[in-house]
Amino acid sequence: MRVLVQKFGGTSVASPELRYQVAQKVNAAVHQGYAVVVVVSAIGRAGAPYATDTLIELAKETNPDLSTREMDLIMACGEIISGTLMVGVLQSIGCPAVLLTGSQAGIITDGQFGDARIIRVESKRIYECLNEGKVVVVTGFQGVTDSGDITTLGRGGSDTTAAALGVALDAKAIEIYTDVDGVKTADPRIVADAKTLETISYNEVCQLAQEGAKVIHPRAVEIAQQKNIPLWVKNTFSDAPGTLVTIMGELNGVTVLNDRMITGITHIPNVTQLKIMITKEDLNDLPLKIFKALALAGISIDFINVHPEAIIFTVKDEIAPKALEVLENMGVSPQVRSGCAKIAAVGAGMTGRPGVMARIVEALTREGIQVLQSTDSYTSIWCLVAREDMEKAVRSLHRQFGLGA
Repeated sequence: MRVLVQKFGGTSVASPELRYQVAQKVNAAVHQGYAVVVVVSAIGRAGAPYATDTLIELAKETNPDLSTREMDLIMACGEIISGTLMVGVLQSIGCPAVLLTGSQAGIITDGQFGDARIIRVESKRIYECLNEGKVVVVTGFQGVTDSGDITTLGRGGSDTTAAALGVALDAKAIEIYTDVDGVKTADPRIVADAKTLETISYNEVCQLAQEGAKVIHPRAVEIAQQKNIPLWVKNTFSDAPGTLVTIMGELNGVTVLNDRMITGITHIPNVTQLKIMITKEDLNDLPLKIFKALALAGISIDFINVHPEAIIFTVKDEIAPKALEVLENMGVSPQVRSGCAKIAAVGAGMTGRPGVMARIVEALTREGIQVLQSTDSYTSIWCLVAREDMEKAVRSLHRQFGLGA
């Protein structure tokens, strides 16, 4: 059985016309000999009647502190509505189809309501439906605990559903459909000549996704990588070939050689930098106390630099007041710089190649952009800049590394 998993996001199923367009893509895959599993997100985005954010607001009107278990129940409704309508369209064009909820599809999770992790996929029922010649439409973003409670998988959870099913079913490929032609070298809303990448490695796309690119959830990439399932990012609204996410081995049977230094530039706006000056006496225990206190308060920190004289890290602007409260309760008074942005240059080809940071600083200096903080890994270099310099910084680095179309 040649299984193909296709995932369609909320914008792809937002209207009857678009759902018909999706059904045609699904039907085409069936006629190509695939046993197709379709994963759907809730219809539309915030403000749309059945979007997840709309359902959340509806629940909060009754009780702003509704328990997470019950919140997961209402959030799971959006995908059920979307999936039912999708099955209806497929059946109307003569394509046999059946809807399975996350629970019915055998997606078993832990009990972390609102951000559950998939433990295993019990795929027997999906195979039964596929063997009957049906397209199986699965509600994304949701699963069930061993005790029967409905859970949701957090933001980007439908991507995670698709990847988990692809691995469990040993799919020939996983196709993630969105409203762009594939993975871009930068956000096209900022960089007019950003181009679509033909192919990209699992590690590179994970880095891009973690650093702000919205095209796919990094957890989904990590799951697909477990079995090296080819992962395609495609446009629902065009026949563009899309971007292949792979181990950079083969593309259509041809060996792919990746000699590019930088693959893409991405960004995260609206972060606050906190800098805590420390003395030699504090160095042994203060960093640990600070990080433990923030963790206990549920505050996620990023861009961490620990020096003998200072601890520097960032938090999202919206949680900065809470972080400050925790630190001040410890008697710590950090220097605060709000309204920053994180810029990342990502590329597996930078490993072991000297001069990459020099070229980044050169490009930013040319534009009069101050680097407030920086760090690096094997495949990424991050720079913190002022929020008002973010778009200029992205365009500057995109030009510096010749990434334009």
